Amino acid sequence: MKTVHFLLQGKGGVGKSLVASWLAQYLRKNIGKNKVSCFDTDPVNQTFSRYMALKPEIVNILDERKNINSRVFDGLIEKIIASSAEATVIDNGAATFVPLLNYMKENKIAELLEEYKIKVYFHVVVTGGQAMNDTLIGLTTILEDLNGLVQIWSNKFFGEVNFEGKQLENFSIINEFQDRIVGIIKMENYNPDTFGGDIQMMTKAHLTFDEVQNSELFSLMPRQRLLQVQRNIFDQLDQQTFSGNVLPQEK
Repeated sequence: MKTVHFLLQGKGGVGKSLVASWLAQYLRKNIGKNKVSCFDTDPVNQTFSRYMALKPEIVNILDERKNINSRVFDGLIEKIIASSAEATVIDNGAATFVPLLNYMKENKIAELLEEYKIKVYFHVVVTGGQAMNDTLIGLTTILEDLNGLVQIWSNKFFGEVNFEGKQLENFSIINEFQDRIVGIIKMENYNPDTFGGDIQMMTKAHLTFDEVQNSELFSLMPRQRLLQVQRNIFDQLDQQTFSGNVLPQEK
């Protein structure tokens, strides 16, 4: 069964495009490079499109009034339905979060794709620190307004994702929608002098994990550390229900 993966979050600068790149790399590794399509609809920061190895296509979804051009997004949805790709990854910008959410809700996009046997997943980054409340609002809005399964990415770069000692997995919003939530991927806050610095260099150069292993920018130890990061993320993704196109009811 085909899958489509929307990266959605109303708060910018939380690592959404990084997640999109990691997810696309994971899917390409598991189902084949030519079986994954990537799209970047962020009108402000088209970071995802700079990962040239992933061959992402830029889709300008805003009109001159900064509103969602429904015809353009209509075309993207129709392209996904007609595509032979087994998985599609779409990175959406924070600036278009509200209008895009309204469009998807009004047009019942998740329901439409399901009718065409395309399983819909929403990937949402939740961070610690000052942005935690904003990212939780984004998560709650998606869970309440859209149908489809939700994969949460817990980004600890800005701080631990907890409240009064309670971990994210025990938050009330998680318990309320546990039947819709696939799982929680934990993104560690690595040492900036080693792992963290290596990740920053990789993302600044917009390189994939495979490209890092052949890049002159990285010596042996940074390559090994990034390989550990890759294994950590990919091992967690292996446990999720969309891995290898396995559906929840089939697992």
